[in-house]
Amino acid sequence: MSGFVKAADRGLAGCHTCGLVSPEKLGRCPRCGVVLHTRTPNSIQRTIALMLAAAVLYIPAHILPIMTIMELGVVEPNTIVGGMLYFWKSEAYPIAIVIFTASILIPLMKIVALSWLCAAATGYVKPSPPMLGRLYFVTELMGRWSMVDIFVVGILVSMVQLGNYMTVVPEAGALAFAGVVLLTMFAAMSFDPRLLWDQLDKQ
Repeated sequence: MSGFVKAADRGLAGCHTCGLVSPEKLGRCPRCGVVLHTRTPNSIQRTIALMLAAAVLYIPAHILPIMTIMELGVVEPNTIVGGMLYFWKSEAYPIAIVIFTASILIPLMKIVALSWLCAAATGYVKPSPPMLGRLYFVTELMGRWSMVDIFVVGILVSMVQLGNYMTVVPEAGALAFAGVVLLTMFAAMSFDPRLLWDQLDKQ
């Protein structure tokens, strides 16, 4: 690893806004005026703080009712898991699978993956470079589908409202769930992957 020369070793920094590589000593990007940094300041600290907040909200997002189903005069509040099971028992399998994937699996995977990347960037775990590359690729891939989570309830409501005998109303759990989605998105944005390769160089 020591044979690779990085831009930071030459005193160069890539602009986070326009991508122009300039000497860090300039202070600001000569193209767009943004402050130059070889690495995002306090990246790990901000990412961990956001991930902890997302993990805390993940609990009420699954405990509190996320929607209330009113069917033929019967009012039944449902959590995310309860709603998924309801649609599965109703043989609405595509809706149940979407709820499980977008509302349960993806947020949990993002929290675990980003926490593991932070541990790798600080030296607590020492994976191989190919493993790091694959995990970061998966994290980026999940990040592209982050907005699916927050639209699940909205799409679900609009679909079910078309029926003549059933109505779905979003509840307080939807707010906690939206908080999980937003916090994991901000955590992924604040994480600087170059810290991973810096840690590998130290090893």
